[in-house]
Amino acid sequence: MKKAVIYARVSSITDRQNTDRQVVDLTRYAEYSEHNIIEIFEEKISGGKRNVDRPVLTECLNYCKDNNIDVLLVSELSRLGRNAFEVLSTVKFLIDNCINLYIQKEQFSLLNDEGKPSIFAPVMIATLSTCAELERENIKFRLNSGRDLYIKNGGKLGRKAGSIKTLDMKKEEYKEAISLLKKGISVRNVAKLTGKGTATIQRIKKEFNL
Repeated sequence: MKKAVIYARVSSITDRQNTDRQVVDLTRYAEYSEHNIIEIFEEKISGGKRNVDRPVLTECLNYCKDNNIDVLLVSELSRLGRNAFEVLSTVKFLIDNCINLYIQKEQFSLLNDEGKPSIFAPVMIATLSTCAELERENIKFRLNSGRDLYIKNGGKLGRKAGSIKTLDMKKEEYKEAISLLKKGISVRNVAKLTGKGTATIQRIKKEFNL
């Protein structure tokens, strides 16, 4: 069986979004394709961040290289970068290290059965990443336009009064996570044990100096 790694990412650093659906769908694909999932990397970070500022993605790519992983599984190409240049750089890293890439949304594999990029792979990757970049810019434009109109009509931005959690409130809400962190359990494992996002656990660890 080929060794596979899953990389899943959502943009929201809050608990409103999670990577569960991506992981479940990719796990099903791996089982169907008879791939052995060696590790799962989950990240909550904005899609606008540069790849060098994505610690989990960096860890994932290095893990694939160091452990001779056969294929990296992602739900869609935009998970791998904020723009076409960064995506292509990541793809080059994978090709240089003979690591295949499977994109579930398009059901696309980077390498053929001989471990070589297909003739259409570079065009396909460039097209998909450019389309994803354009879509992000369109979303950003619509959000900014809506915000400006809201302010123009008298709306106010920011949290409502009383909506900010106090330290005691957080201590009660995240008491299980705090207890696990105090025992020296890693952020990723605490996130899995408590059902919270890794970004949330990282924030709690920092706020409580754990």
